[in-house]
Amino acid sequence: MRHANGCHWGRFVRTIVEVETDNGIVGLGEMGGGGESAEAVFRAMKSYLVGHDPARLEEMRFLIANPTASLYNNRTQVLAALEFACLDILGQAWGVPVSEILGGRLRDRVPFASYLFFRYPNPKTGEGEVRTIDQVLANAHAMKKKYGFTTHKVKAGVFHPDYELEVYRAVAREFPDDRIRYDCNAVWSVEQAIRFGQGIEGLRNDYLEDPAFGLHALRRVRQMVRVPLATNTVVVNFEQLAANILDTAVDVILLDTTFWGGIRPCVKAAAVCETFQIGVAVHSSGELGIQLASMLHLGAVIPNLSFAADAHYHHLADDVVEGGLLLYQAGSIAVPTGPGLGVRLNRDKLAEYADLYKRLGGYPYDQDPLRPGWTALVPNDRWADPTDGRTPRIPY
Repeated sequence: MRHANGCHWGRFVRTIVEVETDNGIVGLGEMGGGGESAEAVFRAMKSYLVGHDPARLEEMRFLIANPTASLYNNRTQVLAALEFACLDILGQAWGVPVSEILGGRLRDRVPFASYLFFRYPNPKTGEGEVRTIDQVLANAHAMKKKYGFTTHKVKAGVFHPDYELEVYRAVAREFPDDRIRYDCNAVWSVEQAIRFGQGIEGLRNDYLEDPAFGLHALRRVRQMVRVPLATNTVVVNFEQLAANILDTAVDVILLDTTFWGGIRPCVKAAAVCETFQIGVAVHSSGELGIQLASMLHLGAVIPNLSFAADAHYHHLADDVVEGGLLLYQAGSIAVPTGPGLGVRLNRDKLAEYADLYKRLGGYPYDQDPLRPGWTALVPNDRWADPTDGRTPRIPY
């Protein structure tokens, strides 16, 4: 899957966390990336957490991610994984889903958007390429048929903005009754963002996501474009949220349960956005079933979730939770009703993929397998060639 800063080389790397209480309850957490380095960080948390009451989540936040101490050790995602696990523990201990701890669910299912990546062909089969407009539309139809999506997110920033404008307009024409959104991962200049944004006015846009990098850059775009702007990159904490409210740069905040440090900070941020009539949506960072459960419980309890959530989840071939991949129906996934997060580990699957990681290692997320030595600039002018139909050789 190709993105503005590189490529997912056929897999995601995730770190699974277990927190065990003195009475034998085990809570689950999940964090993106990390590998051996993340494992070392989590093991170092033992001196902070052994003997700590899992219900005292605010104190844990300051133990692990005190905002002044965190200038030296950014533990936000570590805190998030541990918060998931503690909420999972509380839900199991009290016999209720996490959503009930967070105020009670307002919806039983959370709708999701398709995630239309440009893709290299599968190196094993030569199939599955998404590069041309026809291939993008065929992929979107396949996603809609299989999962029932009625919102389509074009994940881009790979090719020149003029080409991607043609792609996005084609998706809008192909699905005139569906919602659409676009994300170039903040690699454009302000001028490119304005040109693209003005070119999509009048379409059924949810929003234009991260067309440029930085709050001031987005303010400049917002002054010139009549399409709501969204971000998951420049408003990821409460200081930035305050700055955005005092001088608005984006209209929709994409809340990520890992980037913000857990489900509870996202609920707090959603309440601030509700107060000031700033839109919210749920962001995806390449989740397995544990983080997906956190996203579902978040989506269930915030009243101002007015957009379909993002998820990479339907791109996965497998999961490490019992029962396998959670199921989509009519473009949505049911909020788990079991105690805690409502998902449990399949230890055979966990062992299988942990062994695969040990054999393959990580991968250079910020590199493109067919452009050795390439890196994206911000703003970028090093675009991929949409006429290049080569297949990469990727070690599995």
